[in-house]
Amino acid sequence: MKKDEMKFGRRAMLRLTACLGVATAVRFLGPDPVQAPGRYPSGSPPTAAGPRATAPVRASAYRLRPMTAYAPPSSALARPPVRRRPFLRMAGTGRGMVLTFDDGPDPRYTPAILRTLRRYDVRAMFFVCGEMAVENRDLLREMADDGHVVGNHSWSHPLIPRLSPGGIRSELGRTSEIVERTVGDAPDWYRAPYGAWNRRSFEIGAELGMEPLGWTVDTLDWREPGTRAIVRRVREGAGPGVVVLSHDAGGNRQQSVAALRTYLPQLLDEGYRITVPGTAPRA
Repeated sequence: MKKDEMKFGRRAMLRLTACLGVATAVRFLGPDPVQAPGRYPSGSPPTAAGPRATAPVRASAYRLRPMTAYAPPSSALARPPVRRRPFLRMAGTGRGMVLTFDDGPDPRYTPAILRTLRRYDVRAMFFVCGEMAVENRDLLREMADDGHVVGNHSWSHPLIPRLSPGGIRSELGRTSEIVERTVGDAPDWYRAPYGAWNRRSFEIGAELGMEPLGWTVDTLDWREPGTRAIVRRVREGAGPGVVVLSHDAGGNRQQSVAALRTYLPQLLDEGYRITVPGTAPRA
């Protein structure tokens, strides 16, 4: 091989190596084509209704950080499965029972219920309506500060099966948003007004990261049957895993407030433990 041919071949190899290096650098420093700014793998932004919804991380946002400061992005929590019916009781609670209150918060009755629960150091679940919550955020904060579970009961208490999918999403999504903005966490549980569920509500609830909860014992306190009647229904229906439905809004709830003051200490004296679900079941 001639000397000139050796020089030419060496130059070509050097040029080829340089070009490959530039291409590699551009690919490494450039944005990820799948998760570029403003684009999402699913084609639409993730739902911003709860802690389970996390925005994807653009590759270039962390690849250029110093290695000492880099931590891999946390993976998004899985959505709950789409149910075909709501949970009606809590399994695995032993002598535990769950007290739930719908339709609030109401400044006329919710504070008295909170005081009674605080007196006996027990936790309950409050399924709030968005239109009530937005006007009484201080009560939402009080619920959360006391360790109660704040659930989603729609925005305006409609009959869910009569709504379009967009209407259901608005009713549940707006309520989850106001709860999250107020207490820092979106609801993990929701309850359909009137206990009227449909397939779309289960699907949309799951998309928003929530599990559906019904009840085992209905106190029928919304009929204002009298304090004794409410107490009797709770006592007769008491049992392990039982979910009790009462109300702290939606009408005159003085009987509900008075009944709680009576049956709560009685349940505790009988060895029942008033509890709330820690995390939504996935079984």
